Amino acid sequence: MEWRERTAISVQYDGLMLRYHIAFYLPRTAGEMVVAEALDFPGAVTQGFDLADARSMIASAMEDLAQSLLEEGRPLPTPNPDATADADLIELVPLTVHVGTLRA
Repeated sequence: MEWRERTAISVQYDGLMLRYHIAFYLPRTAGEMVVAEALDFPGAVTQGFDLADARSMIASAMEDLAQSLLEEGRPLPTPNPDATADADLIELVPLTVHVGTLRA
């Protein structure tokens, strides 16, 4: 089995915590799921069994997308303070990213 060490890289984005607008669309009928969409983070859309699950899922989706962007040397999307949607609920969610390199 090959052992790999993960080395953390400190990433600071303008010294501010990035918080993105998340639109939540609540179920209209039994059996439907809560849909979560990051309005100012393209590609981050998911769903959950309830609001708590949808919050967890969208945070995870944004983290995965952010890590991919940073590892490719691409910038993170800039949060849009004017982001709006015809959603049941809109919340600001902070982005958590753990960036590192794998060494064989």
